[in-house]
Amino acid sequence: MWGRVEQQDFRSRVRGALLGSAIGDALGAPVAELSLEAIREAHGPAGLTEPAPAHGRRGAVTAATQLTLFTVDGLIRAHVRRDTGGWHPPTDVHRAYRRWAATQHDWGPDERRADNGWLAREEWLYARRGPERSCLTGFADDTLGTLEKPKNPTARDAGATVRSAPFGLLVGWEPGLVLQLAVECAAQSHGHPAAYLSAGAVAVIVHGLLRGESLDAAVQRTLALLAAHPGSGPVTDALRRAVAAVTRGAPGAASVDALAFAGGSADNGRNAEDALAVAVYCALVAQDVPHGLRLAVNHGGDSTAAGALCGALLGALHGETALPAAWLTEVEGRATILELSDDFALELTQGPTLHGPRTTAPAWLTRYPRG
Repeated sequence: MWGRVEQQDFRSRVRGALLGSAIGDALGAPVAELSLEAIREAHGPAGLTEPAPAHGRRGAVTAATQLTLFTVDGLIRAHVRRDTGGWHPPTDVHRAYRRWAATQHDWGPDERRADNGWLAREEWLYARRGPERSCLTGFADDTLGTLEKPKNPTARDAGATVRSAPFGLLVGWEPGLVLQLAVECAAQSHGHPAAYLSAGAVAVIVHGLLRGESLDAAVQRTLALLAAHPGSGPVTDALRRAVAAVTRGAPGAASVDALAFAGGSADNGRNAEDALAVAVYCALVAQDVPHGLRLAVNHGGDSTAAGALCGALLGALHGETALPAAWLTEVEGRATILELSDDFALELTQGPTLHGPRTTAPAWLTRYPRG
């Protein structure tokens, strides 16, 4: 049973994680393709310190936020479908990602599709905002990628990692199951172990934060869980680098930039584990949320991914009231993100009163159809 205070804290952390991710995503969007030197040339010696225009406006989010919202939508519908006896969360999440894929090809929502639920009818989600090719191809058809037969076996970018924080919001699940679900859903588009295990890692870290752990403790627990998974070396090495960097003097853009490329890859700092390392380090050293997010986007790697991941971690750790209000007011789709956050919290805390053998709320099943 959930007490009132527990429900309020949970909702605040869910809102914090999802809104924080969107803020970080939007902050990083204007510098997504820039080196550290180019960022400083464009925004001054201190780099980007405040939201700047991208995609025609300040506060515009990218595909990272779009996919994160559809992850939440899929998880809610998975919980609703438990009543039917046909519960398989990876399939429900995959269906949600297919609904996202439709937004990237259609001109606008097809309101004749009753089984789409409400999120797929949000007009603003139909903008294409730099989705990774691996996401577009991974969800191009109904074939479900699995760990045995993953989609895009060489895809190592952060496209799956940035959408995976919501799995950590399943506080009633055991950490190992959270890791497994996040990994299975990441393999639907990203088949490289470093990519799908980075997705699992961020989910488990968020899960620890929702359960009241410190960020350092959540990272250490994640390292222990990853150790049992083949191919986890690049991800565990990246997390250890992030933790070790905390003790190497005052944080700054140069140290973050070095961390983004520490993996030694040929992918210009855009591997999933590199973005994860930057996000974890910046969250560990953050004096507050704005400080952490500024650090997370001012480097030559994947600024949008690192910003979104860092925002999710700090939001889950501190709750929505810690988010910078001035930045929050400009975030694209804020009302939708809040609505979905509250629906997720409502489903996890009050689900039996919304749907079940004795009680059914028709409006809820219209929002989140079982089909």
